[in-house]
Amino acid sequence: MTDFTMEKGADGVAVITWDVPGKSMNVMSMEAWPLLEQLIDDALADEAVKGIVLTSGKEGSFAGGMDLNVIAKMKDMAGDDPAKGLFEGLMGMHAILRKIERAGMDERNKGGKPIAAALPGTALGIGLEIPLACHRIFAADNPKAKIGLPEIMVGIFPGAGGTTRLVRKMGAMAAAPLLLEGKLNEPKKAKSAGVIDEVVPAEELLERAKAWVLEATDKDIVKPWDEKGYKMPGGEPYHPAGFMTFVGASAMVNGKTQGAFPAAKALLSAVYEGALVPFDTALKIEARWFTHVLMDPSSGAMIRSLFINKEALEKGANRPDVADQKVTKLGVMGAGMMGAGIALVSAQAGIEVVLIDQEQAAADRGKAYAADYMDMGIKRGKATEDKKTALLERITATTDYSALKGCDLVIEAVFEDPGIKAEVTRKVLEVVGDDCIFATNTSTLPISELARASDRPEQFIGIHFFSPVEKMYLVEIIKGAKTGERAVAKALDYVRQIRKTPIVVNDARFFYANRCIIPYINEGIRMVAEGVAPALIDNAARQLGFPVGPLQLVDETSIDLGAKIARATKAAMGDAYPDAAVDEVIFWMESEGRLGRKANAGFFDYDDKGKRQGYWPGLAAQYPLAEEQPDLTTVQHRLMFAQVLEAVRALEDGVLEDIREGDVGAILGWGFAPWSGGPFSWLDIIGTPYAAERCDALEAAHGPRFACPALLREMADKNQSFYKRFDSGAKAA
Repeated sequence: MTDFTMEKGADGVAVITWDVPGKSMNVMSMEAWPLLEQLIDDALADEAVKGIVLTSGKEGSFAGGMDLNVIAKMKDMAGDDPAKGLFEGLMGMHAILRKIERAGMDERNKGGKPIAAALPGTALGIGLEIPLACHRIFAADNPKAKIGLPEIMVGIFPGAGGTTRLVRKMGAMAAAPLLLEGKLNEPKKAKSAGVIDEVVPAEELLERAKAWVLEATDKDIVKPWDEKGYKMPGGEPYHPAGFMTFVGASAMVNGKTQGAFPAAKALLSAVYEGALVPFDTALKIEARWFTHVLMDPSSGAMIRSLFINKEALEKGANRPDVADQKVTKLGVMGAGMMGAGIALVSAQAGIEVVLIDQEQAAADRGKAYAADYMDMGIKRGKATEDKKTALLERITATTDYSALKGCDLVIEAVFEDPGIKAEVTRKVLEVVGDDCIFATNTSTLPISELARASDRPEQFIGIHFFSPVEKMYLVEIIKGAKTGERAVAKALDYVRQIRKTPIVVNDARFFYANRCIIPYINEGIRMVAEGVAPALIDNAARQLGFPVGPLQLVDETSIDLGAKIARATKAAMGDAYPDAAVDEVIFWMESEGRLGRKANAGFFDYDDKGKRQGYWPGLAAQYPLAEEQPDLTTVQHRLMFAQVLEAVRALEDGVLEDIREGDVGAILGWGFAPWSGGPFSWLDIIGTPYAAERCDALEAAHGPRFACPALLREMADKNQSFYKRFDSGAKAA
């Protein structure tokens, strides 16, 4: 184990360097803690050592945090009594960091050795919690560095003293964005916020830290909370100002999370309860709440889906074994909102883009979309005029198909009309080289059918972007019946270039994402027709962690689009079409001109600025509220099972080949209850036997759409979980 090494200088400063072998950025492992403690003990016991500097051997970074692969397994590694094992392990970490913080001081706060942290760059999670235990934090003036505590984003919170120390250092109000939102800052902003103490030129980092260590006095190294008379900035919970802070924080957390995210509530509890007691007791409270979070299956599911699985997919877990397919020149057919967004993100990635539309004015508008986006970035200080100029130079807006010569990937993003798409496909293939991969951006049209327009179907693939392209992280790659491995590799490599997360699925109606989203929307609309209160429907979804309820979602995506999809689906399915009850509502809304937000009229009323004003009263007039409303759990189960059963069927049908893609795709694609880890993780949390039982009850009450899929029934009978039955990349068996 060589994660930490120490060098004692002739000047009396011991420099402990964190440098994990084989990693581009340091991450903390359980095995590294004892080594760090051993070196700290050695330096504190050595009379020749006057102080310590903790730094990193990695250029441009200090540490990326605790290894989340380790955190995901901590519960399983904690022994027969996991809660006790986790708590004791956490208290062991606290003891090491407290040893750094106290640095050999006696009860009178005398005799300690100064310990400084010198951060060459990025310091996240435990990579900031360790420095917070030091007596002074120096950071290199590195604008690309990110400093903060992002744990809340993956379903946990800073549990190695970061929560307690940051609140005591800054006050609850100032610490809230860093803890509850996982806000990251570059070094100068981190200093302004009060997170770190000094920002210095990178070349002077170590020497400045050493100089401070040699000059520091006893008073310099005592933390405020270890001195008599300490008062928390902004006031403790029972102080008039502090009381208002904590009331406001509680309202903010519940307003944003609707109580669906266990980590946020636990964090707030740790802060509130910890603020009422001495520091060492507060650390115990933090450890207990962190143990509570780790014992909740939600944390493991979130870490697995939002970090481990997401990272695996981004690194090409399901990529065919084909030579590198990096895109050098991209053609984008259609300069509407979708095509313009694709052109923007591609140019941002350094790819040369040819943006084509029927009319030059339309092509120019598509390019102007990128210019406007960069102008917004300039206003916010996130871009420069030079970067804008360079990006726009990479986009050629034209009507001339011959400009596509040399493109190795072309993405068609024209109207959802098979005839138009076929015409564009043939025109493109007349110009581009034989090796060019052709992709269609479609959300509903079967890829195998569209591929008939190509004389090279093995080089034809679907790439489904979500709108708006520049904001949505997921890209759904769809293999047609004849799509070849090189086309799949090209699509995956391109998605990696534009820094998005891919899932690869097989061709079927609505593919994967829309296959699950549409039943979610439809179930909400069905309930409206049944007389369920619209507010109950949408709020039930939000309390499950969905960003918006199904009625608000259909308003955002437009009601006439829903009607168009319904008509096309009915035409394709004939007598097997199951959604006539939904159509009754949608077609009536369409006939009333209630087309959603874009028309300032939908399930909601809107003001002239497009702000929602409440549910449209005409809805209740057409579909009166039932005298007896269903309970919250029933509404939530209808909304959840409508989606997860489609995910299971997609796995059964071979549309999904990997449950990791099903979970990651659901969270990133349509915001499926992130706390659950995705549809398959949620089924594992509630247990397949209970899931099958609820299917039977829902089918009896509401119809065959809730019938338990054969795969789920079989797994329920065997009491199996999805993540134990299907190892990484395993297919439905």
